[in-house]
Amino acid sequence: MSEPLFHMIADGPRPVAPFSHAVETDGWVILTGQMPTDPAAPDASLSEGIEAQTRRVVENLRIVLEGVGLDLSHVVQCRCYLTAFERDYAAFNDTYQSYFPEDRRPARTTVGVTALAVGALVEIDCLARRPA
Repeated sequence: MSEPLFHMIADGPRPVAPFSHAVETDGWVILTGQMPTDPAAPDASLSEGIEAQTRRVVENLRIVLEGVGLDLSHVVQCRCYLTAFERDYAAFNDTYQSYFPEDRRPARTTVGVTALAVGALVEIDCLARRPA
């Protein structure tokens, strides 16, 4: 097993807690859950609504993936957290699925939670695999 690499992406979202954007070992890349904050304006208010926040979260995941030389096609698993599960689940799914081809969707778990950092409606973390 190789030593883990701890990645902080220069243009990535500003961390809302003490963490690395991604940690890599043996071809596996584990991305920290991303929030719907704008890397270009980290102190700006969050976008309104689950669709806009989901798009921002996935864009932040893309930034981190690109920072380690990967993209969404390398994602094999996602964990998604929603603060208003019953209200937002269908709209979240509509937005989320637009990022992955139907025949290449990652494994996924989605759970309802009572709160998320920065007052977000959604957070997504993921696991990616570097091509052999």
